[in-house]
Amino acid sequence: MDNLTRIPAALSPYSVDNSYLVFKALHIISFTAWLAALFYLPRLYVYHAAVKIGSETDILLQTMERRLQRAIMTPAMLATFLFGVLMALDNTALMQGGWFHAKLTLVLLMAGFHGYICKVRRDFVAGSNQRSGRFYRWINEIPTILLIAIVLLAVLKPF
Repeated sequence: MDNLTRIPAALSPYSVDNSYLVFKALHIISFTAWLAALFYLPRLYVYHAAVKIGSETDILLQTMERRLQRAIMTPAMLATFLFGVLMALDNTALMQGGWFHAKLTLVLLMAGFHGYICKVRRDFVAGSNQRSGRFYRWINEIPTILLIAIVLLAVLKPF
């Protein structure tokens, strides 16, 4: 390889500490899994709201919702926070921008939504759901709106 095609050592990904990039990749993977579950669980509630309490379908949906929450949604949320904190600690300059604080606020709102839909699951288990499928269709848009704002802040860093 001649000197014109050789990558300078300072630009090579193998010449720097890649822990930040690893944390960033794991953060994106975790966030993606978390969002997938946040999109799907309210969709299950749309169907669950229409079934008779104690029916076979009610029991099946409760099982699906519990597994989604416990096996995917909550672990993915915790991993998202873990890798986000590790990224911030590895690159403290991130915390200086106003965009970071706005993004963190939106992520905390997402965590609040997570908590709310976990409470809704407990209502279905107790047979005390009072909401319609239409309500769950509407709240299913909340994570989409938060996702758009979070990604725009993280990519554009407007302030």
